[in-house]
Amino acid sequence: MMLSPQEIKSRAIQFGQDWKDETRERAEKDSFWNDFFNVFGINRRKVADFEKQAKRYTNKHGGFIDVFWKGQLLAEHKSAGKDLDKTLDEQTYDYFETIPQDELPRFVMVSDFKHMVLENVETKERHRFLTEDLHQQIHLFNFMTGRELVRYKDEDPINIKAANRLGDLYDALLKNGYNEHANRLFLVRVMFLCYAEDIGIFDKDHFRWCLEQKTNVDGSDVGRFLDELFDILNTPEDKRQRNLDEDLKKLPYVNGSVFAVPIQKPAFDATLRQLLIDCCALDWTKISPAIFGSLFQAAMNKVERRKLGAHYTSEKNILKVISPLFLDELKAELASLESTVNKRGKLLSFWEKLKALKLMDPACGTGNFLVIAYRELRLLEIQVIQALIELDETEREKAGQHATLFHNYKTQLSVTHLYGIEIDELAVEIARLGLWVTDYQMSVQLTNKTGLPFAPPLPITHEPHIHHGNALRTNWDDVCPREALHYMMGNPPFIGKDYLNSQQKEDVESIFGTQAGSRKLDYVTCWHMKATQYMQGNPQLKVAFVSTNSICQGEQVGYLWGTLLNLGVKIHFAHSTFKWQNEAPGQAAVFCIVVGFGLAEPKQRLLFHYPDVKGEAVLERATNISPYLLNAPNIWVESRSTPIETSLQEMTNGSKPTDGGNLLLTAEERTDLIEKHGVPEAFIRPFIGGQEFINGIQRYCLWLKDVPTTEWRNNAEIKRRVEAVKQMREKSSDKQTKRDAERPFEFQAIRQPQSDYLVIPETSSENRPYIPMGFITNETIAGNAVRFIPDASLWHFGVLTSRLHMAWMRTVAGRLKGDYRYSNKLVYNNFPWAIDPTPAQIQQIEALAQAVLDARSPYLESGATLADLYDPLAMPVDLRKAHTALDVAVEKVYRKAPFTSDAERVAFLFERYEELVRPLAKTAPLKKRRNTLFGV
Repeated sequence: MMLSPQEIKSRAIQFGQDWKDETRERAEKDSFWNDFFNVFGINRRKVADFEKQAKRYTNKHGGFIDVFWKGQLLAEHKSAGKDLDKTLDEQTYDYFETIPQDELPRFVMVSDFKHMVLENVETKERHRFLTEDLHQQIHLFNFMTGRELVRYKDEDPINIKAANRLGDLYDALLKNGYNEHANRLFLVRVMFLCYAEDIGIFDKDHFRWCLEQKTNVDGSDVGRFLDELFDILNTPEDKRQRNLDEDLKKLPYVNGSVFAVPIQKPAFDATLRQLLIDCCALDWTKISPAIFGSLFQAAMNKVERRKLGAHYTSEKNILKVISPLFLDELKAELASLESTVNKRGKLLSFWEKLKALKLMDPACGTGNFLVIAYRELRLLEIQVIQALIELDETEREKAGQHATLFHNYKTQLSVTHLYGIEIDELAVEIARLGLWVTDYQMSVQLTNKTGLPFAPPLPITHEPHIHHGNALRTNWDDVCPREALHYMMGNPPFIGKDYLNSQQKEDVESIFGTQAGSRKLDYVTCWHMKATQYMQGNPQLKVAFVSTNSICQGEQVGYLWGTLLNLGVKIHFAHSTFKWQNEAPGQAAVFCIVVGFGLAEPKQRLLFHYPDVKGEAVLERATNISPYLLNAPNIWVESRSTPIETSLQEMTNGSKPTDGGNLLLTAEERTDLIEKHGVPEAFIRPFIGGQEFINGIQRYCLWLKDVPTTEWRNNAEIKRRVEAVKQMREKSSDKQTKRDAERPFEFQAIRQPQSDYLVIPETSSENRPYIPMGFITNETIAGNAVRFIPDASLWHFGVLTSRLHMAWMRTVAGRLKGDYRYSNKLVYNNFPWAIDPTPAQIQQIEALAQAVLDARSPYLESGATLADLYDPLAMPVDLRKAHTALDVAVEKVYRKAPFTSDAERVAFLFERYEELVRPLAKTAPLKKRRNTLFGV
């Protein structure tokens, strides 16, 4: 079973530490290479040979290849001090002439224990690094596990320059008092004019020349000039006044909606005039229409961006959606026609298929997805036409006709097959403009590559169907009948459930009803639900959306995917969490996923992993993609108020201050209260939250519970702090917080245990192999950023800190950005504990759990923090070994056979979870449901 990227990285760290100081080549090299293969979960004996006899091209006596994996890897091992590059160049490649062609390796490698050198045979990319740094280079070895590296094109820097210049123009006009709505529409027109004069719609640089030659340097008449220009572009040639300026008069009639709406005339000065000229000065032929969204977003403030959920999607991210959704399959189909019988007929059939395709983006924004998708389809069409022309010319030559044949081919694809829904009316105009420009550019490219005649682009006679409206309140069949649509894609608004305004909450209710679970869902889930309902009338429709990763984590999994899967949804492909990256000004920093789904069974299931959320994707071909975006069955956990194992101690959230910082104290504030303000030490208790626990931060709190008011009300500093708490709570919009202003001297929620307890921080870095946890005395107040179990034993600690539990947590927990959020209701209450462990097993686990605590103790006493001890690179060897021994023992309690990967651990635990849930499902009372979607 394939290891997880995190597991491989962890093994690589251990491998590097084990072998970095070894020098005995002959004595240990076999063990070295066996351990190296084990890093990737591969049994070396099953795939590769040691001492493979082979001939050398320059040595007639031949030799032995140290490690040989047919078709994949050839490796040599050398003693310390040998020139590894020379070995790679001379010895490894010396075998190639005598190795059968179908067995030639893709990679060659040399090591001397301390160093490694790897080279890609095809690309000749060579990488040198220390063995102890293998974990940092692990992406170079994706070939070891059959993972494929997928690269997507980055943005062209010229796009960024254009966004900045248009943004400067917009900001300057806005500062000058220009109406914001008119300013945004004016920006659309500027973009059109800049494009038109550079890509051949107008004469080259004609608009810029007119601007420079026909307006005053001080800019005083630029507004009047532009007003006249816009009117001319919106008037057919035969209806224009005869005495117009000849240079303006020759501009073509545009039609469409770009210049149709009257707008306020902008007032210019010399600076604004120069800014407009600077925009024209860019080479717009190098700017993709897909960047229109970024250019437009440059003129939007942050409030609007949050309100509308508008996030510009880079071309790189768009390809992550449309490539596996349909583009890769179309490209493969076209490539397969290269040597087919009846090539002409099949090319024409493929062309008909392209011509018929209809695509929709139900949250299209400025049209980025539709622009890139349409461009890629037109590029495929150009390949088809080129292939048909070649066939024509070949047939003509065979017939003895040497003159060039005139080919009567023209594009059959149209932007009228593109559909979108967008709530912002100016974004609608941007989308239409971007698609029209793309259509024009692709027609130019068709002419350039084939010599076919070019049809005049103006006036605009056909446009895409971009509907202005709220997609969640729009009947999608009115935009495009569902039976006619082939593919749906997009990036619906990224707005978390806690940030919805009243209108958006009503939108969610319109899709999911008033079922309680709907209040736990992010805004983007409405598009997943509505798309699922829409495709019920067209089971062949395929959908793919970019989303925040929160919809495949935590409690949203059950609420959303439980519903969708019950409606017949199957996940066809997915990109696991990656960082949203584009070059748009003010881009949102979020962690995203892509999920492609449909009702039909997919031909294959593709799962793209990101070992580094900022890096490239690694492809895994899955047997099934679960709602957690794992190669696993469709099983999920739901929030549970008590442990599924009824005999288990309950885990509780810590006490919640809601104090505005007035009851919580730093070490300095504690000292100040005692020494300067005479506050008794008994009124102050140690306080621990997640960050305090992990990072060793000293915090305290005023703890006045059960302290008579007569003992503190005459202390001025305590009274000041308590009054501040009261005022803070009274101003809250939360009704319960307002009520709790009546007792401002106490934490809002008090859950402090009477006994010592085991504490687990709510949030912990995803980079740590284990969530740090430990025992705390009841003297210390637990805050609401930790979870705790009163009277917990070493047995509980041992199981919860084990690798088995960590694998479960990583799968079912929610996240805050990339960090894990430990939940008692999801993680702990649903965790399947071992069945009837023997007293001996419990005793062994407790002893090994104590060994972990003992290994930590001297480091903590010397000033180290848990963050230091659980740093994956700096984790002390003795602590790592103590955890490993505990991990092995815990897993033996569950089953005798060892687990080979975290994926196998999770699969096993889910089987056990199903066994626990099944009887509960049979006996659980039926709940009255106000909406049937969650009960399908």
